[in-house]
Amino acid sequence: MSVYILVVDDEPMSKPCSVRIQARPALRPLHDGVRPSAAAALVRAANVADPSLILILSDINMPGMSGLEMLPKVRAERPDVPVIMITAYGDAETRRKAIERGAVGLLTKPIDFALLRHEIDSRLEQAA
Repeated sequence: MSVYILVVDDEPMSKPCSVRIQARPALRPLHDGVRPSAAAALVRAANVADPSLILILSDINMPGMSGLEMLPKVRAERPDVPVIMITAYGDAETRRKAIERGAVGLLTKPIDFALLRHEIDSRLEQAA
C-alpha cells in the first residue's frame, strides 16, 4: 500500500531546525510530500482524494497562516487525517491550543524519532 504523509514547513532544508530535516529518519521509507506554507498544505490535503493520506506533520510558527490557524481548516476538510503539530516551544498553552484545534499530538524540537516513528506506525496499522 502506498501512503502519503504531508509535511508543512516553511524552513529551507538547509536549516537544522527544519521539520523536514528533523523528521527525515522517521519518514525515509514513506512517500512524504512537503509544502512550504499552511495555505499550500490545505490545497494539497484537499487534492489527495483517496485514503492514502495518513498523517499531516505541521510546524506551528510559519509566516502568513500559522499551523494553529491551519488546524481547524484542515480538520474540517479532512477529518479522517490526524495532524501532529511540531514546535520549538512545547509549553502547556501551545499544547492546549493545538489539541483544542484538532491536533492528535504535539512534538517538540528536536524531534524524538522513536516517538514520531511510533505515531507513523500506528497510522500505518490503522490504514491497513
